[in-house]
Amino acid sequence: MLGACGREAATNDAPAPRIVRTATIEKRKVTTPLTFSGRIEAEDEVNAAFRISGRLLINDAKIGDRVKAGQVLARLESQNELNTLRQAQASLAAAQGQLTQARNHFDRQETLLAQGWTTRANFDAATQAQQTAQSQVDAAEAQLNSAHDLVGFTELKADAPGVITASGPGAGEVVQVGQMIARIARQDGRDAVFDVPAQSIRSASADTEINVSLADDSSIRAQGRVREVAAQASAVTRTFEVRVGLTDPPPAMRLGASVVGRVNTDAGPMIDIPSSALTRMNQRPAVWIVDPATNTVSVRNVDVLRFDEAQAIISQGLDTGEIVVTAGVQALHPGQKVRVLGSEP
Repeated sequence: MLGACGREAATNDAPAPRIVRTATIEKRKVTTPLTFSGRIEAEDEVNAAFRISGRLLINDAKIGDRVKAGQVLARLESQNELNTLRQAQASLAAAQGQLTQARNHFDRQETLLAQGWTTRANFDAATQAQQTAQSQVDAAEAQLNSAHDLVGFTELKADAPGVITASGPGAGEVVQVGQMIARIARQDGRDAVFDVPAQSIRSASADTEINVSLADDSSIRAQGRVREVAAQASAVTRTFEVRVGLTDPPPAMRLGASVVGRVNTDAGPMIDIPSSALTRMNQRPAVWIVDPATNTVSVRNVDVLRFDEAQAIISQGLDTGEIVVTAGVQALHPGQKVRVLGSEP
């Protein structure tokens, strides 16, 4: 009787299993959120420049101005081109006079040859003279057209409606062929431009939808997809310029506005656990593992890839099928018996 009482007392003195919550480890597809800062640029932006050199007479291109197709942006001094045009007109008039004379001579020689009053040699010479005069007229007309073009080239016109985003030299400066006078952002599209590391480009899908919002107002947003990736990295930052074509961007996303791009990339199958399961051992992250055979716990260090308030991504230390404690980790010690919340003792 006394022995039985002793055994009952010992049993009553044993601590009750601690109640915990657990989760069984399994690999799941995990998405990695990426965030980049960028700017709004025109989808199609062109540099307006003169096709000839000269002294700039007028440059009306001002940053922020809206322009229409065909609107004159700047003018060169055109005195030399006008003189060339007058010279070409005079050359054409002279060539036309010579052609008229050559045709009259040919007509006379043709009539005389038919009546037998001239030789075949004289007729051939008249034919050649007429053909030469006609060629001179054709060349003079071509020179006149070229002179007209040169005069037209002294005016720089916008080829499409848009907004001026940059302005070049001012009036009085001598400009060269192809030198930028104004940069025009055409109105047919907007891009969000980001500088992205190569690793992020490799991990993102080519057809991934990107959320773009204003940096100072996240409620103003638009959707877009990658339209172009730079073929070469920047020599300074070693990042690649990525242009994201926006679908129906709001008017508030003006050219030059700072934006934030967000995209979720597929990191593949990984192990994720609730952040509440994490504890520390030996100054490193750790978790409590439940042995289902004995219902006891042991602590194990793990490598955390990343974590937030909700979950932690584990890169090493856990295997599929293991059971970890997700609630009640603060009061556990190695070898302690536990009872999963909701299970029978």
